[in-house]
Amino acid sequence: MITAIVMIKADVGRIPEVARTLADLEGVSEVYSVTGEIDLIAIVRVREHQELAEVIPNRINKVPGVLSSDTHIAFHTYSQHDLEAAFSLGL
Repeated sequence: MITAIVMIKADVGRIPEVARTLADLEGVSEVYSVTGEIDLIAIVRVREHQELAEVIPNRINKVPGVLSSDTHIAFHTYSQHDLEAAFSLGL
């Protein structure tokens, strides 16, 4: 599983709408409204790197109200839970 953290600047008046739209996109597992210089953080999880090219520039960046984004790809996950197991529950 490949994880990308996408930091998004959004039209301030549309943040809730943009967040809901992003959360409904295929490949986006979570969306957080945050404080600081960015407005939203989207967590993208895909199986192959090529899918990132579809999800980020072709879906996330085309959502009305998204002004810009900055993407960080995770090299390694340091956590106590197994995300692969969570995704295999048939949800």
